[in-house]
Parts: sequence; C-alpha cells; structure tokens
Amino acid sequence: MKKLIYILAFSAFCLVSCDKFLDRTPYDSIGTASDLSTNDAISLVSAAYQPLQWPKLYNMRIWSTDVVAGESSVGAGGGTDGIETVQLSNFTADPANGAAVDVWRSNPGILRANLALSILPDTEMDEALKSRLMGECYFLRAHYYFILVRFFGDVPLRTKPLFASDDLNIARTPKEEVYEQIIADTKEAIDRLPYKAQYDNANLGRACKEAAECMLAKIYLTLGTNYGEVVSLCQDIENQGYDLSKMAYADNWYNPETGKLNQNGPESLFEIQYSGDPAACTNWLSDNDNQSQWLNCFMAPRNSNMVGGGGYGWQHVTQEFVDSYEPGDLRKDVTIFYEGCPDFDGKEYDPEWSTTGYNVRKWCVPVSIANKVDNCPANTVVYRFADVLLMKAEALNEQGQTDEARVPLNIVRRRAGLADIPSGKTKAQMKEIIIHERRMELAFEGHRWFDLIRIDNGEYAVKFLHGIGKKNATVGRLLYPVPQVEIDSNPLFTQNEAYK
Repeated sequence: MKKLIYILAFSAFCLVSCDKFLDRTPYDSIGTASDLSTNDAISLVSAAYQPLQWPKLYNMRIWSTDVVAGESSVGAGGGTDGIETVQLSNFTADPANGAAVDVWRSNPGILRANLALSILPDTEMDEALKSRLMGECYFLRAHYYFILVRFFGDVPLRTKPLFASDDLNIARTPKEEVYEQIIADTKEAIDRLPYKAQYDNANLGRACKEAAECMLAKIYLTLGTNYGEVVSLCQDIENQGYDLSKMAYADNWYNPETGKLNQNGPESLFEIQYSGDPAACTNWLSDNDNQSQWLNCFMAPRNSNMVGGGGYGWQHVTQEFVDSYEPGDLRKDVTIFYEGCPDFDGKEYDPEWSTTGYNVRKWCVPVSIANKVDNCPANTVVYRFADVLLMKAEALNEQGQTDEARVPLNIVRRRAGLADIPSGKTKAQMKEIIIHERRMELAFEGHRWFDLIRIDNGEYAVKFLHGIGKKNATVGRLLYPVPQVEIDSNPLFTQNEAYK
C-alpha cells in the first residue's frame, strides 16, 4: 500500500495529472478514458490519498485540535512557535490565522477524487476493480468534506473536476447540502468497497468497507440522527471478527513490550500511510509529498533525544487531563509521559521537559526505527475498532437502551483494566460516562475536538471549555474563520458570523 499510494509522483498534480497526464498539454484536457491502463487507473486513485499526509491535515492540523480542545498546550519552542494554534485555543483567532488557511486549502484530495470519478466509469478495465477504485474515491471525497464541514460549516461543494476554463468563484454551499453529499458518497463507498480482510497485503491500507461504515456512523452521530442505523453499522463491523479482548491497546502504535511498530493492525480500520523514505521529498518541512510522519518528533519531549530529531515538545498535556484518568487505567502509560512513568527505549522521562510536567507518548517510536526527523514510517491511525464500540454504546444510549449500552462500553473498559459500569445508570449519567470514555480511549488521536463540538449543538463544548478557563469560547467560535485571503480573492465567499 505505501509503495502503491504514497511514493508516486503526484506532488505536481493540480488540474489534471497522473503519470502520462503530466506530459500532456493543455493540462485542462483529460483525453479519453480508453487511454488509461489498469495501472494508470490505480495510480489516478492513489493520488487522491496523498493529501491526507500533508501538514494541512493529519501531519499537523488534525492533531493540533487537541490543543484547541484543552487537552494540552502548544509547548514547542515558545515565542511565536505555533502562534496560530495558540490563538485558536484561546478563541482569539482572526481570519488571517495560519491554521485556518492550511485546513481550508487542504482540498486537492477532493479535486483528485473528482477527476478519478469523472474518468473511471468509461475506462476499459476489470469491472470489479473499477468499482472498488470508485468506492475508494467516494470514501476519500466524503472524508475530505467531512473534515472541512466540521471546521468551517458551509464550504464550497464541487463534485466535478475543476479545469482552467471553469469559474473558480463559487459560493459556500450550505452545510446541510454538504452533509447530504457526504452521506451519499459514503453510502456509495460502503456498497463498492471490500472488507479489510479481502485485501491482499499489497493493498492493505486502502479504504475498506469497515472504514466507510465507521465514518457513516460518525457522520450520523455528528448530525444527531439515525441512531438505529449507527448501531447497525457498528454491529456489521463487529461481525467481521473484530475482538477487542484480543487486541492490545499499545499495538495501535509502537508497543515497547513487543518491540514492534504495528501498521494496519487487527484493530485498525483506516490509517494514513507513511513509508519513512527521506528521498521522497527535498525538504521534509515544506514539501507536501514528504514520507515522514511528524507526530513522533513533534510530540516527543523537546530536546530529550528520546526520538530521532531530538523531539520538538508540542502538546504539553494539561493537569486537568491527567487527573481525568481513573486509578488503574492501563492506557495512561501508553498515552502520556509523566514523572515516574515506565522508561521509553531505555530513557527516563524528566518532567522538566514540559511546562506542565507531561508530554504525549502515544505516537513516539524509538531511534532504532526512525533516527531522523524525516524518516519516521509510523502510520497515523484514523479509525479503529474501539471507536466503533463507543459509538455503538452512544447510539444505544441515545435510543434509551441505556443498560444495553453498557455492553460495548465495558468491552473497552475491560481492556483498559477498569471495572465494568454497573446497571442502573440514567441516560444522562451514561452519556457523560461514554463521553469520558471516548476522551480517554481516543486521547491525542484528533477526535476530542470533533466530539466536543458535536454534542448538544456546541453547548457542551462551551460549558467544558469555560470550565477549564477558556472563557473566550463561544458556540460561534467553535467554527474556524474563513481565511481572509480567500474572501479577498472570491467575492462570493462570506465570513463565519463570529469573525465579522
């Protein structure tokens, strides 16, 4: 999968590009679908995955939402280092915010998926493979839009390729219509994609049916609707043989007990793939096509030399988060560094490395695996089975099946070494328990912010954020600002109300 998808030369992709297309002029002319070989078609779809790796998404802007959510502070080098994230986390950002610009411009994956979906139907190739490739594109387009609509609300919706002759200025589409398209695309992906177990090793890591089902369940929970369908989607995933009791929590990342970095493991539904090949780019910090996962070095304690590159010390974990662990929670030693925690790769943690005394441990890998900043091969986990169980619990509880919700919830808790939640809880009590469990189970995986803002139409987030001292938080500022540079270049764009 890594060689197939992410080491291909698509960094120059804009309006039209894919192997032979790169040599064609004009670049706003596709040619005919019959020109594509099967390998060309696969490569065309593979290009749509690559923007997931970019700093604009999973290599920085997604995981930095945990700072905005109050799980950690920026840390890093101090001064203006990470100032855009500091502003967002203090709810003082303006439309010039650099992180907002990055996320808004993270959409080339949509353009690439649109291009592939316009070409593949008329391409002469194996019909089963064609259908699968189209399913991957539907999944990716939905995934990219699902990210954007949660950050910005209304966003421009395009489902056709964009060419040089097209009108670039379109208005923001109401979020309700965007969600309609996201749901339609995700359902199409579910219908076309194989289950993960049906992929051979060479294709493991591509979008699978379980990943699409997980995403659709998450979409419905975000919208606060179709709880029965959420349960059904989660149950179908569970029926494929996933068993959390046989899956070690640490095996989703580097497990020091086994000494292995686990990629696309038995709990994984979808991951961002990295090869760790430093030759894949000329400048790891500025090239979008870099093949190094950043979370390892960025989150490791600053100048600790625990990881390759020394560690940049982002995400100083808050005391409030640490205090949220229940006694005996086995996930704590996997997730964070704290004074007296188990050594990492033979090195003892020094709390002086952090302004709070805590750092994120979950994503760190030893120097023996990645000895530099630009060669970390660790994948970034996006969807995994424990998330599915917790979504099932939440949906059951929302339907009033509070006692039944304990079953998937307690499966997650048992792996963490915690006691079962007993019967007799009210629906409101169970809701709080499930929210807490999601926070601890999925900590620093980029889920907390999106969970906060979807619950009770943002009111839950504001109450929580005010409770930890973020008094500037308002429901309106749970959306990011539309970048002013984009508004200035497109007279049809409008600004989110809280930033006017």
